Amino acid sequence: MTKKTFLPAMAACAVAAGVALSGSAQAADGQQLYNANCSLCHQVSGAGVVGQFPPLKGRIAAIASTPEGKTYVMHVLLNGLSGMVKAGGNTYMGYMPSFGAQTDDNIAAILTYVASLSDVKPAPAFTADDVKSARGAMLAPAAILDERNKLNAAHPVP
Repeated sequence: MTKKTFLPAMAACAVAAGVALSGSAQAADGQQLYNANCSLCHQVSGAGVVGQFPPLKGRIAAIASTPEGKTYVMHVLLNGLSGMVKAGGNTYMGYMPSFGAQTDDNIAAILTYVASLSDVKPAPAFTADDVKSARGAMLAPAAILDERNKLNAAHPVP
């Protein structure tokens, strides 16, 4: 790896860890925040990578269309997720880190942007207050998987 590619890769890792972006000024651009924090795994388009990273495009708005689903997607970003999940017709076994170091504004902006990547109109919107409320329930990544399974039993998760 050359210095030219190493430094951008290190910067991306720092951003993904929630170190580089914070504050409401950055939260105004959910797409920019998504690209900096999520696209490395889930791709710029939100299509994911089959067998590695689940697609977000076309799914998050459907999941977040119920109050339980909206809480679940916030819990995923705040707490991370580990274990086997089915998404978009494929099975994924993996680990998503917590993005709890991000501000409530940033998480709300990212989720509102990702929810907009669907045919659901109007797409669910997330506010910093929504995230602040969800942040009160800090859960282990395995507990988020249990939450997903319960949600899936009540409202199938796409």
